[in-house]
Amino acid sequence: MADEPDSIVLRYLRSIDQRLDRMQDRLTDLTARVSSLVDQMSGLRTDIVQIRHQLDRFDGRLQRIEKRLDLIEA
Repeated sequence: MADEPDSIVLRYLRSIDQRLDRMQDRLTDLTARVSSLVDQMSGLRTDIVQIRHQLDRFDGRLQRIEKRLDLIEA
């Protein structure tokens, strides 16, 4: 009878250890995924800055064209 509580405790400890291992695996996976998302967001921000720059250039060119054609006041 004295061995039985130890084996029950050991079984619970093993179960807890297995759960912790699974949680660690999931946490590692989630960390990698979040890191990937951060990298993608950084790339998107860079793309947005480039697009804004191009739009600013187009806006300037459009304003010059409108001035030349007297479509807007100078």
